[in-house]
Amino acid sequence: MGLIVKSNIREVVELQVSDEVSDALEKKVEEMLKKAEERAKANGRRTIFSRDL
Repeated sequence: MGLIVKSNIREVVELQVSDEVSDALEKKVEEMLKKAEERAKANGRRTIFSRDL
C-alpha cells in the first residue's frame, strides 16, 4: 500500500535501515489501522480518532 516511506525512516534513525524494516512497519501500521477501524465502528462512529489506536 505504501504508507511507510523508507527515506522518512532514515530521518528518524542514524543507522542503516533494511527493506525488511519498512515492510514490517507497513504490516504493523495496517494492523493498527484495522483495529482502530473496528473500535470506531463498535462505538458507532465513522471516524477513527487517535484514541482508537
